[in-house]
Amino acid sequence: MELDFQFFFRSILLGFGLAMDAFSVSVANGLNEPKMKFPKMCGTAGIFAFFQFLMPMTGWLCVCLIASLFGFFEKLIPWIALVLLCFIGIKMIIDAVKSSEQEEKETKRVGLLALLVQGIATSIDALSVGFTISEYNVWESLLACGIIGVLTFGICLGGIFIGKKVGGKLAGKAGIFGGAILIIIGLEIFITSWF
Repeated sequence: MELDFQFFFRSILLGFGLAMDAFSVSVANGLNEPKMKFPKMCGTAGIFAFFQFLMPMTGWLCVCLIASLFGFFEKLIPWIALVLLCFIGIKMIIDAVKSSEQEEKETKRVGLLALLVQGIATSIDALSVGFTISEYNVWESLLACGIIGVLTFGICLGGIFIGKKVGGKLAGKAGIFGGAILIIIGLEIFITSWF
């Protein structure tokens, strides 16, 4: 495979497509934490970018090394994404309801563990991208996955900015709305995997 226009165009399209779930979750995180500082915004976007880089690369390795195991695991991907995103979404809604009942003024922050789970949940479907780049050599695969990661970082950073702007206006309802978004994304990943 040559590093030509088609290679970069295909990698960019994959990046945009794969980043959409992470973008939506980033908006939800911005809604949930409208006072998030820029370093944490970059760290949050970086976690999503890392997993969007890692999962297609892992998929590529699976196709190249252990294709038979990946075929079984691929059927579990929508279920894993559904369970993880619904778990985080429900927890977010419960926390938002509890904090509004207690009339807390300060917004609940998204912790590192929740971000890691979100990163895995929104990128686990990217494992299947390993099939689409299976004809690439290791350097081409690294470059394609790097493009996906960089695009995800920028898209997620924009999503957090959008969520923060809207989140400040929604105040106490932001956590409920953000949790609902996560549940909807989980359902969307699950439902679209069957069609």
